[in-house]
Amino acid sequence: MNRKQKFIQQWKRKGSVFSFLFFVLLFHFFSSCEKRAARHQQTIQWMQDDKKVKVLTTTNMINDLVKEIGGDYVNSMSLIQGELDPHSYQLVKGDDEKLRYAEIIFYNGLGLEHGPSLYQYLMNSDRAVALGDWLEKQNKEQIIYVNGYKDPHVWMDIELWSQTIPLIVETLSEQTPQHASYYRENGRKLQLEMAAVHHDVTEQLHAIPEKQRYLVTSHDAFNYFARAYLSEQEERKSGRWRKRFAAPEGLAPESQLSTSHIRAIIDYLKAHQVHLLFPETNVSQDSIRKIVQAGKEEGLDIQVACCPLYGDAMGPLGSEGESYLKMIRYNGRVLAEQMNDQSKKLLSEKY
Repeated sequence: MNRKQKFIQQWKRKGSVFSFLFFVLLFHFFSSCEKRAARHQQTIQWMQDDKKVKVLTTTNMINDLVKEIGGDYVNSMSLIQGELDPHSYQLVKGDDEKLRYAEIIFYNGLGLEHGPSLYQYLMNSDRAVALGDWLEKQNKEQIIYVNGYKDPHVWMDIELWSQTIPLIVETLSEQTPQHASYYRENGRKLQLEMAAVHHDVTEQLHAIPEKQRYLVTSHDAFNYFARAYLSEQEERKSGRWRKRFAAPEGLAPESQLSTSHIRAIIDYLKAHQVHLLFPETNVSQDSIRKIVQAGKEEGLDIQVACCPLYGDAMGPLGSEGESYLKMIRYNGRVLAEQMNDQSKKLLSEKY
């Protein structure tokens, strides 16, 4: 083959790569356009005069509860869509209009929505109701602190999250008193359903040997989950439930990962003989990969779990995380399966 033929062949190969990349970019472009169009249509429908109470929630985890309680008399929509990070969300074009149009705005509070533009709006609005802040006023002992900061991920404990239902019922009832009994009944049914799922997830995870119930994820979103579902009753009373969970990044996933963070996780993995790291659906896996690499350099057998967990965001429609309760059930099932598999593997290696 002469030089000319080699040159032509090389460009053909490069052309194939360029074509592939072009079509990938084109696919993502049209996919993004479709999502924006769908959200725009959702906003138009939400703003129609249908005689329903217009509620805007910051997250889908709140939105699910509001929809169940409000039923036929409430039209609710989430401001932060998809897998966007609620910690750092900044208002974008069109958000101001939604916020002004909403008769009630439910948000998480406890420092979750700390993007400056959204935070300022919520602090200055007399229509904004913070579910997490209300929970803290009811029982401050329920709120977890990490390095001096309030942990806002209260939805990760179903039983705790269900305690926000009375506030949602009360707020909706004040808006339309004629439907108060309807909201109360829906709230009662929802509490029963949430209690049942809470019980199921607890039983599922407590079927795992106590020595295997240690969790490491991308960032500090699973403290409430670990306290509720991975720890023993005595540990919850004494505060020693905290040993059940560790994460390289802080309460917000934009935290910078330092060598000391990596060192702390490596030490944790060694101390509790943890071999599985769980990524999260809306968080970069960079920190997880760095820990795996650092662990291998020290001779540790560390693997990334097959399936990412839902933390700060639910999944899209049709996924196993499309609703709040499905999301928690999914997390419980994945953890149970993966931890049990790991337990069997370690047992077989031992003998």
